Amino acid sequence: MNVFAEAFAWLFSPERMEGQYALPVLLGQHLFYTVISVLIAAIIAVPVGWLIGHTGRGREIAVAISGAARAVPSFGLMVLLVLLMGVLRVPEAATITFVLLAIPSLLAGAYTGFEAVDRRVIDAARATGMTEWQILWKVEVPLGLPLLIGGLRSATLQVIATVTIAAYVNLGGLGWPIIQGIPLRRFDQVLGGAILVAVLALIADLLLALAQRAAVPVGIRVANPGTRTPRTTRRAASTASTASA
Repeated sequence: MNVFAEAFAWLFSPERMEGQYALPVLLGQHLFYTVISVLIAAIIAVPVGWLIGHTGRGREIAVAISGAARAVPSFGLMVLLVLLMGVLRVPEAATITFVLLAIPSLLAGAYTGFEAVDRRVIDAARATGMTEWQILWKVEVPLGLPLLIGGLRSATLQVIATVTIAAYVNLGGLGWPIIQGIPLRRFDQVLGGAILVAVLALIADLLLALAQRAAVPVGIRVANPGTRTPRTTRRAASTASTASA
């Protein structure tokens, strides 16, 4: 218990708000790399996932690529990219690492969201004369959005956790107190940094969970009263988790 008390004393010390490594500065760096990496990953993965889900082609390749990307150790990949790209390109090397980490979850969320849409709904849309483009944007995207946000939620949490290692290559972030505190045996500082990362992850998870719930179309909520998530969405979420594992 003394370690926790010392960690909170370290967190709320006035010195934590001053200087180059002030906690607000480190938090800003952590959020910057997280947002940029997830945004780039979404630009790459979401259109590809939608294409796979809409056409029904390439799913096996997507699963294989996602599995391979997850098998690569993030820390080792970042160090390798820093060595290959040079010390002047450290931010780019780290960002590439985080982007590759975020892509599998976003890709799985995008295509499983479309796969979860009842084919009878797609057939009914075609029968009314809707074009493929209209079906994509007016049927598949709205109905698949909850699972896409679920993929975004998973990707964001993974990146938040992994950006912690950015401090190892001197990029700051909330991992800096942890990386610096370990060799100095400053366990209060290490625990304080870990608490900050955990709190940030919990806040991000809560906000994205609310967004995922809000993304469920009203008609589906009405059709499933008293349930937090429609059954089709829950089944597809399980599929997405399996596919991205």
